[in-house]
Amino acid sequence: QAQFVESGGGLVHTGGSLRLSCTFSGSAFSIWAMGWYRQAPGMQRELIASIREDGGTTLEEPVKGRFTISRDNAKKMVYLQMNELKPDDTGVYYCNGLEPLWSWGPGTQVTVSS
Repeated sequence: QAQFVESGGGLVHTGGSLRLSCTFSGSAFSIWAMGWYRQAPGMQRELIASIREDGGTTLEEPVKGRFTISRDNAKKMVYLQMNELKPDDTGVYYCNGLEPLWSWGPGTQVTVSS
């Protein structure tokens, strides 16, 4: 079993930056692919960025070129650097695995004002 705690969200203006952090509690962190998910107001949660065990990354189209995902296996942490933020980036951000998905953490709120 694994647990996640996300942090680093906040209120920023359009064009601003934030760095989200995710703490993983559990075993064998380095063997799992990890992802950042976003749930916008009134929308379903969606995967926006993922990082494989080997460090390879995938960014989905809405965030490609603006966001960067990284991981620190020694610290069992996953990060999301978010630049050039837009109001459409507003939402609650979560981290979790890809396969399997574990229980969701509390998430961290990101609000981008226009």
